[in-house]
Amino acid sequence: MRTAKVMDVATQFYFHLLIGGNVTAAFLAQRSSEPTGPLVNSEFYTGWLDHWGHRHSVVPAQTIAKTLNEILACGANVNLYMFIGGTNFAYWNGANMPYMPQPTSYDYDAPLSEAGDLTEKYFALREVIGMYNQLPEGIIPPTTSKFAYGKIHLQKVGTVVEFLDRLSPAGPVKSTYPLTFVQIKQYFGFVLYRTKLPKNCTEPTQLSSPLNGVHDRAYVSVDGVLQGILERDKSLMINITGKAGANMDVLVENMGRVNYGRYNNDFKGLVSNLTLDQDILVEWEIYPLDIDGAVNHSIHGYPDQPERYVGNPLSYETPTFYTGRLLIPGGIPDLPQDTYVNFPGWTKGQIWINGFNLGRYWPARGPQLTLFVPRNILVSSVPNNITVLELEHSPCSTQACEIEFVDKPVINATTLYENVPPPLFFRDMWLSYL
Repeated sequence: MRTAKVMDVATQFYFHLLIGGNVTAAFLAQRSSEPTGPLVNSEFYTGWLDHWGHRHSVVPAQTIAKTLNEILACGANVNLYMFIGGTNFAYWNGANMPYMPQPTSYDYDAPLSEAGDLTEKYFALREVIGMYNQLPEGIIPPTTSKFAYGKIHLQKVGTVVEFLDRLSPAGPVKSTYPLTFVQIKQYFGFVLYRTKLPKNCTEPTQLSSPLNGVHDRAYVSVDGVLQGILERDKSLMINITGKAGANMDVLVENMGRVNYGRYNNDFKGLVSNLTLDQDILVEWEIYPLDIDGAVNHSIHGYPDQPERYVGNPLSYETPTFYTGRLLIPGGIPDLPQDTYVNFPGWTKGQIWINGFNLGRYWPARGPQLTLFVPRNILVSSVPNNITVLELEHSPCSTQACEIEFVDKPVINATTLYENVPPPLFFRDMWLSYL
């Protein structure tokens, strides 16, 4: 263990012990740099965080309770991380390296769930704490009620390109080469990069990011027709077709920043050039998108000509906005209540309720299928406005264009990398400092 002692400041550390871990040995490591101060574990992990595409993390309640008992038996101080799960609303999820963004849920398999519900782990830890400290008197607050409001119908209102003047009212920043998000003062969300095809691509032509410069995911279209998706570390090349002079739009999503160690400067956007058949693409128009502002002020209602989408399945393949309304039923006491929103048939995107950015959904990759909806963002006096930005493919051309509000979470679905355990974050973080 490397340490740099600060005078008159007690050294603290954190660790996560699995079954059979030696708490005494762990505290001896602390004693090597802090011979006389208090024993402190400032981050005792009660569970673990999730990553899109990897299985939901679970640490057994009895494992955590056993280790906590051993820590307290040493006379040590301890901080439980996390005691209550949380939610990465809007764009606030983080990421780890190798690049793995975290989902909207930060449930963490904590003693209190994302919704504040009591779990088996809560009662197991409470029993251990009661062996060393006087527990508060009185009843334990019960788990809050959840309500299944059911399915609501959504209708397409337009694509990102169709709403571009509302999403980027100041217009584009022009540059010979791509600029990063921070260079155009866009810190979260999305930026649309536009250039014109310099030649005819009647046959599939390779568009690539040779330096892995798409941070983090890019949805590529030519004159409104989807061409494919580029993704950091995963998909660095696609084939495109189009005529010379056609608009090529590259909608880049910031999927969450790495925020530790040498990876702390995790720039977003097109951080290096794109090439078309080995030729660097130049002369870009770069549109910072204020989607939250547009959702609150100018993206609402229904299209004047909904029939323009009928019989055109390709119109449901590019990044597109959908809207609907949720009515809270009358005659039922204590509504609104907490709920969860599910996205059957949808792929990947973002959802707003009454202008509040609830977060990202990505059931196509998992493990999170439902998003937690706290009751305080719902209203019963008027319909609740729902806006969905589907980035890839919606079910609306072939089946019911619906989302569903349910009373139980699903954050542990089977995933693509079900049998591939993610790297340990704390190990990777400390190695990054070496």
